[in-house]
Amino acid sequence: MEFYILIGLLLLVIGILIGFLIRKHIAENKIGNAEKLAEKIVNDANDHADSIKQKTDNEVKASLLEAKDEVHRLRTEQEKENKERRSEIQRQEIRLQKREENLDRKAENLEQKEEKLSKKVAFLDEKEKELEELRQKESEELEHIAELSREEARETLLNDVRKDIVHDTAVIIKENEQRIKEDSEKTAREIITSVIQRYAANHVAENTVSVVALPNEEMKGRIIGREGRNIRALETLTGIDLIIDDTPEAVVLSGFDPVRREIARIALEKLILDGRIHPARIEEMVEKARQEMDIIIKEAGEEACVEVNVHGLSPEIIKLLGRLKFRTSYGQNVLKHSIEVATIAGMLAHELGANVRIARRAGLLHDIGKSIDHEVEGPHVDIGVNVLKRNKENKEVIHAVHAHHGDVAPETAEAIIVQAADAISAARPGARRESLENYIKRLENLEEIANSFNGVEKCFAIQAGRELRIMVKPESIPEDEMTILGRDIAKRIENELEYPGQIKVNIIRETRITSIAK
Repeated sequence: MEFYILIGLLLLVIGILIGFLIRKHIAENKIGNAEKLAEKIVNDANDHADSIKQKTDNEVKASLLEAKDEVHRLRTEQEKENKERRSEIQRQEIRLQKREENLDRKAENLEQKEEKLSKKVAFLDEKEKELEELRQKESEELEHIAELSREEARETLLNDVRKDIVHDTAVIIKENEQRIKEDSEKTAREIITSVIQRYAANHVAENTVSVVALPNEEMKGRIIGREGRNIRALETLTGIDLIIDDTPEAVVLSGFDPVRREIARIALEKLILDGRIHPARIEEMVEKARQEMDIIIKEAGEEACVEVNVHGLSPEIIKLLGRLKFRTSYGQNVLKHSIEVATIAGMLAHELGANVRIARRAGLLHDIGKSIDHEVEGPHVDIGVNVLKRNKENKEVIHAVHAHHGDVAPETAEAIIVQAADAISAARPGARRESLENYIKRLENLEEIANSFNGVEKCFAIQAGRELRIMVKPESIPEDEMTILGRDIAKRIENELEYPGQIKVNIIRETRITSIAK
């Protein structure tokens, strides 16, 4: 047993010894590999350091070469620039030398001329002395012959000359006044005749009816509607009378207000094209026609400005100008009349040397108040002046507009020219017709009377002034007060207006309730 133990111990010792030897061998191998690796790293580092050093030397050499090249280039350029400067300085020196030579020559010439002038001045002084002596001798001889002193003779001559001058001046002034008067009258006639000839615009009298063509006869029944509801709705909304008679495929729109008549025409044409004709659709189309009418009015104002070459007007004034397209004065279209006055005023101003721009602008705007004179109290001149002041128009233009009917005395040539142009446009043959203006004025007075009562929402004079259709606010006028309102309006019409025949006063009170189911 002990023997086995000893053998085991011996084997253990031998194993430990063998393991120690093996570990020592491995450690020596690792140390050797590490030394080889360190040596390799050192060698690689040395090689890398050599290559870097060589590369750095090359770069330094290249940089030195580049620097030398740059220095050489800069030196060459500097030498070239210096050479050019020297050449320029030499050229300037040559020019200065030539200028000095020219100045020397001029100075020499001036000295010669000065010497000649001095001689001439001395010669003239001598002659002047001689003349003075001769004049003195002549005066003495004249005094001796006339037995008058110099002052007395002078006074006598001056008195005679004064008398002759006064007489001649009076004759000349009288002759010139007569000639200027004749020439000015002749020139004025020629200018006005020339202006009228150059602007011989045709004029067509405005009508109070419009005709709308229908695609077929069946459309008349659809326009009238069941129990006339469609035609009543259209007449109520537009204030225009629709005349549907035996005229084939046509409906006549009758009304004195061209704006309403145009709105009714546009709305009716839209309804005919759409095909759906009922009160709700009619109301929608009338509203669209009003919007379209606003666009038409604006375009008319802009076209008028372009036609007479007037620019820079405010949007409000352009819109008011467009509304003049649908206004008449004594049967004459006011917008056409304004364009005509602007053109004539511009021509007159050009012929007379006045401010063409001011004259043309004032001529175009002189009747601007007529676009709203039935909505605001007062003459159209004052209304137009207030509108122009509100829109900060030129003071000379405002004065010309204010003076075109003599409300104020004209203070500028342009104001007088606008007066004359307005008279020329209105007075030419066929321009105006008194009866139509009076007729329209009567219809406007009818509507004005109706609008003056409380509770009236809208009113329309239709049937050529034989009927006054009034729509009242249902919340303001009860049912039982409608009769009293109608009688009061009729009584006031009888007291304030003169008219042939009878005028029917129709009052409409309508309550609408709209509910929406969701």
